[in-house]
Amino acid sequence: MNTPSRPRPDHRTEEAERLGLTALLPAPPVPGLRADRELMLKEAMLRETARTEESVTANAATARAPRPRRRTVRFLVPAIACALAVGGVVAVNLTDTPGRGTPDVVSASPAAPEAARLLDRIALAAGGEKRQAVADDRFVYIESKVAYAGQSAGGGPVTLPPAHSRQVWLSADGSRPGLLREEGEPDSRLGAEAGTPVHSLEGPGAKPRPSTLSGSGPSISDPTHAYVASLPTDPDALLKLIREETSGSGQDPDQRAFTAIGDLLAETWAPPRVGAALYAAAGKIPGVTVVDTATDAAGRKGVAVARTSHGQQTQWIFDRTTYAFLGERTVLTEAGDAGPAGTVVGSSAVLTRAAVGRAGETPAPTTA
Repeated sequence: MNTPSRPRPDHRTEEAERLGLTALLPAPPVPGLRADRELMLKEAMLRETARTEESVTANAATARAPRPRRRTVRFLVPAIACALAVGGVVAVNLTDTPGRGTPDVVSASPAAPEAARLLDRIALAAGGEKRQAVADDRFVYIESKVAYAGQSAGGGPVTLPPAHSRQVWLSADGSRPGLLREEGEPDSRLGAEAGTPVHSLEGPGAKPRPSTLSGSGPSISDPTHAYVASLPTDPDALLKLIREETSGSGQDPDQRAFTAIGDLLAETWAPPRVGAALYAAAGKIPGVTVVDTATDAAGRKGVAVARTSHGQQTQWIFDRTTYAFLGERTVLTEAGDAGPAGTVVGSSAVLTRAAVGRAGETPAPTTA
């Protein structure tokens, strides 16, 4: 006998009925987050957004290097050099030219993160240096090689002469005359007792200029070793002091602070803790960046911390391994009458720093 076949259920009809009935039910409750968990998630999202924006900004800056603007200038030298006219060659400090100043407003943008990290490592190395303190009755001796570009009186591109030797002896407490001995130039007395000729330096590499003794005492722009040794070791307090003492002296305030620190690094011998504070303070100056490779006046290659202002980039060059300060270099960042962008207009290399008993005495050669 044949058994009649049972009808097969229509699964599509059952599924449709189930979905229809489900739609009539109220939505199940969604468990909420505790307040502390919600705050943690928001903070995590903000951190991730900030990292993403920083990465995008860095990539965009790398992909779109701005073309330098052309600027007409008459005379151009590194910011640390003073006005000079010898043998038909003229050199003028561009950053102090009337009309080129900027409002005395400190930028709110921080130094580049890689520059701040590098300066932190340099500060750590400087702070760990072991050496004896310099007594007040001694002289700080610094030997270097320097080269600064000059421009002929008729104009045209600047030319950078070969680097030459420079030796300076500075009384630790400023009580006795120092000495500047520069290759190809007569010796110059630096600071002296009343009634005798007095010369002073406006910065590392600058020519000595006649001046008069002042009762105002040492300062950031006219330091003695004892003054440098007394500077604050807190980076924030030190940067505040530097800004106050260099206020209104041309350039923008951030560049003034950067230049002042560079001058102290190049031709003083700061105690380790003060040196570390100077580097840490520089890491707080807006606009400071890193140059991967730079060469000092002695041909030594290193990594540089730099800042650009008024078409010139000032570079502090450091040994890649020890983070020791090697020297400085000034490079044009904008094309003009003085030359194309990339032209080196100043270079120095610190070879020896030491404490000696008298001006004119040379120590056994050591590495700075």
